[in-house]
Amino acid sequence: MGLLLLLTSTLLSSYFHPGRVVNAQQSFTIRDVTLSIEPSTDVTRDTNVTLRCQAIVSSSGQEPLSREYTIYKDSNTIYTKTSSTSEDLLYPLPEVRVSNTGKYKCAVNIEGKQVTSEAKKLTVTGLSRPVLHLNKRAVSEGEELTASCTAPGETGFIFFYFYEDSKEILEKQVNSNQAEAKLRFNSIGIHKIHCSYIVLVTPGSFKSNQSTSITVSVKELPITVVLEIAPQYKIYEGDQLVILCTMNNFAHSSESVHLYLSQGTRLLSTGSTKVNHSMVAQAKDPGEFECRLEMGNIVKVTTKTVSVTELFSVPTLTMSPAEVFQKDYMTLTCKSESYATERLSKGELTYSLDPPQSFLMSKDNGVFFGKALLYDFNYTCVAQAKGVVKHSETLTVRPKVAVSIPKISVVGRAVLGQPFKVLCQSDTGSLPINYTLLKDYTPLSTTSVKLPFQQALFTVNITNTNEINKYMCEAKNSHKEGPLSKRLNATVVVPLSDLILSFISNSQEISEGGYLYLICSTLGTPPITFKLYHEGTEQPVYSTTSNLNHTSYEIPVLSKEHSGKYYCEAVNHANIVITSDPVIIDVHLALWKKAVIGVFSLVVLLVLLVAAVLYFRSNRVKVGRAEVSVWSKRPPVADATNDEESSVVSSEPDVEYTEVVHPQPVDPARVPLRKGTDTVYSELQNSPHGEFYILKAAPNDIFILTMDQITAWNCKSGCS
Repeated sequence: MGLLLLLTSTLLSSYFHPGRVVNAQQSFTIRDVTLSIEPSTDVTRDTNVTLRCQAIVSSSGQEPLSREYTIYKDSNTIYTKTSSTSEDLLYPLPEVRVSNTGKYKCAVNIEGKQVTSEAKKLTVTGLSRPVLHLNKRAVSEGEELTASCTAPGETGFIFFYFYEDSKEILEKQVNSNQAEAKLRFNSIGIHKIHCSYIVLVTPGSFKSNQSTSITVSVKELPITVVLEIAPQYKIYEGDQLVILCTMNNFAHSSESVHLYLSQGTRLLSTGSTKVNHSMVAQAKDPGEFECRLEMGNIVKVTTKTVSVTELFSVPTLTMSPAEVFQKDYMTLTCKSESYATERLSKGELTYSLDPPQSFLMSKDNGVFFGKALLYDFNYTCVAQAKGVVKHSETLTVRPKVAVSIPKISVVGRAVLGQPFKVLCQSDTGSLPINYTLLKDYTPLSTTSVKLPFQQALFTVNITNTNEINKYMCEAKNSHKEGPLSKRLNATVVVPLSDLILSFISNSQEISEGGYLYLICSTLGTPPITFKLYHEGTEQPVYSTTSNLNHTSYEIPVLSKEHSGKYYCEAVNHANIVITSDPVIIDVHLALWKKAVIGVFSLVVLLVLLVAAVLYFRSNRVKVGRAEVSVWSKRPPVADATNDEESSVVSSEPDVEYTEVVHPQPVDPARVPLRKGTDTVYSELQNSPHGEFYILKAAPNDIFILTMDQITAWNCKSGCS
């Protein structure tokens, strides 16, 4: 049953749609689609051109497949056809024109599958010569004629151009091959007319040759314009002028008529048949008058030039002196260099200032006197006579500001023996300002300040600190004597010199457990940065900035590690680093260590002595008849003598010899010390009261330190 239904459906489909059945049963592929242009891609106009679209299709059946052809020109569809044959599609372009130029391609669609050919360009050359036609060949001024230009046989979008005596006068854009234009001629005589056209073809265009020229004769209308001016001769400023503009030989016309009277670019009056105008003659105004008639496109013009004699010249306003300061007296003079003596006397010509509130008094006719204001002011001179008024150019008086007392200062720091900059500056004053540097009223150099942000800088070098107060500066911006500044007052930085490192100890001998003050002192201007170095270390053991010329560093508990060379570095705002001579510090053993070593040595000595005695006793001998011992008593006399010597010695102070290193003093006025590391051997006498030490050194060198002084040195590091 199902097979019967399928067979019936197939037969019905074959009956109603035989092509579709074949297609449904066939497999196909569109192998290629090509477009060819016959006879050539480059042809001249009037050639019959054929576009051939060929499709190569491979299929499994015998019946041709239904296919749809589409022809494109510049991507626009120009032709579509459905065919059931395999024959090529031929699309004719009979008698081609330039407008047929373009890119063509074709597409083939079979059951939804489409293939497009490559584009081929057709180029058509050659345009027909345009034909010009005029409805009249003789016209009057302003009369209209009709001109038509035709491009025989041409199609497409065309631009037509009309020419008068080779000059383009009109352009028309049309979609046909003919254009009309309305032409008028304003100048009489013979005129030659021709036309041409351009066919627009994307993306370019093609231009035709020119048409044959046609001659048009233009006759003059009898209408004339008349311009009359009174008076006619020797016209002076202030005279009354009467001007009349009219026309002659005017015949009635449908066109409206207008008359225009003008002077230069200024329109004086208008009318239809006559224009009348009166005015006062002015020498400054243009002397040419024009009467103009306009009737449609017809224009008639006549002109006349009038010479006006100047009654008096334009005044000039001057100022004296040429440069004025605020509240200084000044004089303004207003004057006309020439005037017509035959028409005008000197007394009839008067002068005034504008604005009237000029704050100046009139001394004479045209002379004004008064004080300059505190601000800029504009003055204008007004000269007048017989109704003629003339203004001078505006004079702007800009009173200058007197320079104020200058201020002198040091830029940066003043360093003794090094160049530094000195600035001289006034708070107020009109530029330019000349600044002069003086030393004890003697000019050294001058500089001119011409710009608002410019500075007057001078280079100075001094050799002593008091020299800086000798400098002053003068500011001047006029012929008058300029004000002087105060004397230069600034701190002079003295570079450092004579850096000395000295020390103070709490005992005669520098030993372990004691304390030591290292003192750096120098000459120069504080603040000073001191750095104390222990040789063998890169970083300073002590660094400080002091407002004094010296500083001290305390080692509270001495040890052997503190032995070695010490030196000091110092620098101030002069940025010159100086270094002291090194000082050698030798830290001795502590007293208790020496005592231990002494006791130990004494014990060893006693042991050796006892051993020696025992040795001699065991080996004693007898000499002669008497038995003599190695030990005997001291004779009394001798004992007495020895006791006396002992008594004498004990009456003197205990004397001890030691090695003393003399430090350099911090305050030479209080503690005279010996500089450097010279070593001398001196007697140290212990005062019974323990208040001071006396060091007897080389001749003429006596050095005393009291306990108060040592305490004072301790307080430099800080004490309550």
